[in-house]
This record gives sequence, structure tokens and C-alpha cells, in this order.
Amino acid sequence: MSGWAPRTLLPRAVCCKSPLSRITTRSVALRSNHIIPGIYSGSPHFRALRGLAHSAPFPKRTHTCGSLTSEDAGTRVVLSGWAQPGRNSLVKNVLFVPIRDSHGTTQLLVSQAHSSDDVFNSLSNVSPESIVLIEGQVQLRPEKSRRPEPTGQVEVIVDRFLLLNQATQDLPFRPSEAKYLANDDLRARYRYLDLRRPVLSSNLKKRSRVAHIVRSVLHEEDFTEVETPILLKSTPEGAREFLVPTRLPTSSGDVQEPQFYALTQSPQQPKQLLICSGGVDRYYQIAKCFRDEDGRKDRQPEFTQIDLEMAFVSWGQKNQDPSDPWRIGGHEVRDVAEKMAKKIWQEVEGIVLPDRFRVMTYHEAMSRFGSDKPDLRFGLEISDISHLFPEPSRSYLESEGDIVECLVARGGEGSPFSAAARKLDFDNSHKAIIERILIKEDNVSSWLSGSKIMSGLQSAVTDQDSVVNDALRPRVGDVMWLSRRRMSFPPGGSTALGRIRLAIAELARERGEYTPTSEPHFLWVTEFPLFTRADEDKEFLAHGRWSSSHHPFTAPMWQDVPAMYAGQIATVRGQHYDLVLNGVEIGGGSVRVHDPAMQEYIFSDILQLDSTEQASFDHLLHALKCGAPPHGGMALGFDRLMAILCKTQSIRDVIAFPKRGSGTDMLFKSPAPVPKSVLYQYGIQPR
Repeated sequence: MSGWAPRTLLPRAVCCKSPLSRITTRSVALRSNHIIPGIYSGSPHFRALRGLAHSAPFPKRTHTCGSLTSEDAGTRVVLSGWAQPGRNSLVKNVLFVPIRDSHGTTQLLVSQAHSSDDVFNSLSNVSPESIVLIEGQVQLRPEKSRRPEPTGQVEVIVDRFLLLNQATQDLPFRPSEAKYLANDDLRARYRYLDLRRPVLSSNLKKRSRVAHIVRSVLHEEDFTEVETPILLKSTPEGAREFLVPTRLPTSSGDVQEPQFYALTQSPQQPKQLLICSGGVDRYYQIAKCFRDEDGRKDRQPEFTQIDLEMAFVSWGQKNQDPSDPWRIGGHEVRDVAEKMAKKIWQEVEGIVLPDRFRVMTYHEAMSRFGSDKPDLRFGLEISDISHLFPEPSRSYLESEGDIVECLVARGGEGSPFSAAARKLDFDNSHKAIIERILIKEDNVSSWLSGSKIMSGLQSAVTDQDSVVNDALRPRVGDVMWLSRRRMSFPPGGSTALGRIRLAIAELARERGEYTPTSEPHFLWVTEFPLFTRADEDKEFLAHGRWSSSHHPFTAPMWQDVPAMYAGQIATVRGQHYDLVLNGVEIGGGSVRVHDPAMQEYIFSDILQLDSTEQASFDHLLHALKCGAPPHGGMALGFDRLMAILCKTQSIRDVIAFPKRGSGTDMLFKSPAPVPKSVLYQYGIQPR
């Protein structure tokens, strides 16, 4: 017998083509119910009519499929789990069958020398992914057959067998076939099969472990876990919300006017109100959040965040230590977040993180790396070379409100990025002008004067080349990238050269010329602009008005409060901090506005909210007027954090039942239309 023979209890006309094979397969299937005697007392014919699952008492398992070691040799065990595709030994009548559960896999050895014909024939004919229960004795594998993985030292000689539930022959895919993985859509549609893959099972267990560590750390720091409402009122905080209709009438009793809850974008207002109440000094929650946004590999409509808020956080320091780059308030939040991250990485990854994480201002991050969430695992830093130009060129650029930046990909042996920098395809259709120049023998001293970007600048070319070359020290084989852009940083959190920088690194990685380090590079980015006019994601609410870069409750830096009241909106920096890990924003937070007059000024004079929009925040304003302490907090993206810990590119690999990139759920088939009669109950009319 080779491999697994198909076995089923479908009607005989469907099972097999050969009448003899039909009878043989059917008789083996029915005999298998009595392999462990006394378990099932019903008629075999009756069970065949009822189905293929064993619905009666059965022995309790003694071990999981991932727990057996060499110390268990000689022990009798009962195991249950999913049968995997087996193989026959070169020796006749010996069958090796892996059995797996969520803890691991154990190899079963079935031979006619140790097992009855019923056991051997039945296990030979069980279809993969069927649930089986076996009893047998643990023995050490032969020396040459031992494996380093858990349970790889032992195998179980089976002498008793019970089929608990037969798997259908026509599975949409086999979870055990790792080399021939089904496509994403098929696995999403049958997620309950996909979750049998050990990698996903391991991810969910790691997620649970990290959640436990988070709760333990925050408990030690005297935080109180509080559940906040998911159904709230729609408010103009920034992201698009999901609306939930209700049949409740309005306060006037009008049932014709539709009423809606909004699923919370985050627990932002409830957690601030908790701190304002004084009943909770330190709050946290592993919270479900909802945003009606386009899906990405690191985003889906519903997500989880580690949410926390603290009373009496600092507002910065008047006598700032020049060696400390953290110039805003919220030191207390920073301390807790770093302690939590250090505990997670030490216990889960065995990595000791530095006592303090690096801190960088938004301006420095955008200037040096072209991103507000820079990946610090590689160099390729960007330089502003405008100040190196002669006076006529500098004056011209300043009058135009522009600067010229340069990124150098060094050539030569051992350089991981030069080939990728030469071969990268790039789009030069956006507002910033980008140019790539390859340094050769004939232009090593004159590459800048031959640049198209520089052709419009009036200057003494030779002097200009000399000064810039002294600063950049170009060499033959280098690739120089130039960009002319506006002095003010563009929306979207990245510059043109910042995107080029990441694209070069990604192409070099794909070509096998660069391997990112596995070491975590944590970074705090601080002092973001408090307000913006150029956030496309918020324009549907802003309509050309100023909007909050973070959210409307973020406090300005105390040094910039006078400028804010003086109307110098674009210059105001916020007490906002993002935690970045290897180029991924995994969390963000801020010190909040606790002054009701300042909060009203931001609403009315800067954001220019109308009376209806401001009314959405009346409860928060009143809470501030009742005596609110200085407070602040942050939220860590739990899904993104787990994707990094599980070394996967997609958060869908760390969520049990994720949505697809489009926001749809192929398993539960949502979203879906509802009948018009149901809509009528909510006062909603279809288009």
C-alpha cells in the first residue's frame, strides 16, 4: 500500500468504481468503530446512516501532540488530533502517520507486528485532516531518524485507534501542503482550514502571550483596565467612521428620522473623560477600533490597539537638558511604553533592548531620511545641499521657496545599494523634480553643473561644483540622486527622496544584495506640526480648513502657545509622539489639552468647526471645565506590533479572522445587503 488510500461512507455508487473495492472500503470503515471496545454501543449500520463522526464517550487524551520527549519513552499515551498524509516504509506493512494538534506533531508508527489488521487497515484508509484518537506506547526513534524539532526524538507505536470525525475527500486545500500553498482568496474563504497551519496557530499563541505580558506590565505600573463603549456618537475627529443604525426614536419621539451610532475610531474621548473624572488615575484597555478606510497590508477596517491614558503627565521642561532630545511633555507615557516594549522583546524574542530609545524630531526625520517614520536599519541619508551653492543660487532658491536635496548611493565593491540605485525605475511625474546621475571618470568633478535641476540656477558653476564635491566627496561608481522640492515638508509623511531611499533598499533586498538586520531599531519621533491643510485622508471633513495632524485634543508645545494665539498656525508644534520600529509606526500619542479655553479656541478659531460640529464635543469641554488634570496617553497598534514579532508582512497573518484588503470578509461574506423591509424599520431608504 502506498500513501493514503481514499476512504468514505458516501453511497456505494459514488465511492469507487470497483464493486469489490467498495465493499472492502466500506467494511473497513465500519469495523473501525469497534477498535477501542466498549466505546460505541450503537449498530454499525445505524452509525453509517447517521454520519462519520463518533458521537459517544471516548478516552481522554493524556498528552498533546507537541509534548512528548525522549523522557516519555516506554509510556502508554492517548493522543487525538488531525491525521496528516502518511507514508509507507520500505519494509512491508509498516505505516508512518503524523498526527497534529495546535501544540505540535507526533509521528505514529503502525505495523502489523504491533497492531491488529483492523488498526492497520483503518489508519491506512483514513483521509487526511480526519480527527483520530489513538492509544499506544512511546518509543525512541532509530538514531538516524531523529529530528531536532519537538517530538522529533520519539514516535508512538499504535495498538488502538478510533475515528472521531472523518474529513471530506474534497477539501478545498490541504493545510499540510506548505510547499503548494493555496492562493490568498481560497485560504480566506476557508479560514478555519487555513488556521490549522502551524505558522498561523503559532502567531495566535504568540499574540495571546504578548497580550498577557502587556497586562502584567501595566498592572505593575498601577494601571486600571476599563472597558469603554464601542457604540458612540459620530464626531469629526478625522477618519471615516462606520455608522450603525438603530430603531430607537429621536428625543422628540420621531421614528421617521434615522438614528445612528458610530463605531469608535478609538477610545479617545472615553479615556480622556475617565481621567477627567478622577476616578481612574491610569487607564488601559486592549481595545477594538473601527475606521472606514481602504485596506492595506498593515491596515483593516477593524483593528486592535493597546490603549492607555495617564493623569498628571508633564508639559515639558523650562530648563531643558541639552543632551535630552525629548523636549515635549509626556515623559511618563514614554517610560511606560519603553518598559512594555523591553519586557515583550526580552520574554518573547530573548533580546535586551537599550535602556532608552532614540529620539528624533519630525524636522530631523524628514530632513535626513525623508520620512516621518524612518527606517534606521540602513544609511542612505539625505542632505540639503542648498547652503553649499553660491549666493546667486541660494537667493534664487529662497525666493522660490525651494531647496535642493541629495542622496548618495556609494559604488564600489561591498556596496549593497549601488546596483539597485542604478536599476531602479522611478516616477518623475510628481511635483518634486528628481534626477539620477551616475558618477563616471568624465564627470566626477562636474556632475552637478551638468544637472538638469541645476540648469535653471544662476551661479558660478566651477565654484559651485567644487564646494559641493568637497562636502559629498563623489567617487566613480557612485549614484547621485537630486531632488528640488518646496522648503515646507510635503503631506503624506515622506519626501520624494525619502520614497526613493526606501525603494532602493527594497530593490536591493529583492536582488539579494541587502539583508535587513533582524535587530529592532526603535525610534521616537516628536514635535510634529500641530495642524495641517494637506492631509488627503482628512479633507472630506476639513473642506479646506485647518485640520489636526494628530487629533483635535493634542496640546501645543508650551513654547509655541503664544504663536498659536497669534495666528501663526503653520509654525505650531504639537506634543505628539510616534513610536517607530524598523520603519513602521507601531504607536502614537500626545499630551492632551486640559485647558477648556484653549480647547474651545482650537475648535472655533483654528479648526473653524461650526456649531453642530462643536456640539459633538460639549461633554468633553464641560469635563475640562469641571477640573481636569494635565493628562496624556498613547495607543500601540497591536496588530502591527504582532506582525513584526511574527516576522510577517501582513497583519492578516496575526488576526484570527481578518478582512481582505478591500475590507470584505470572504468567510462570513460581509458586508452584505439587507432586505428593504429591514431598512424601513430604521427609517432608511435605499438609493
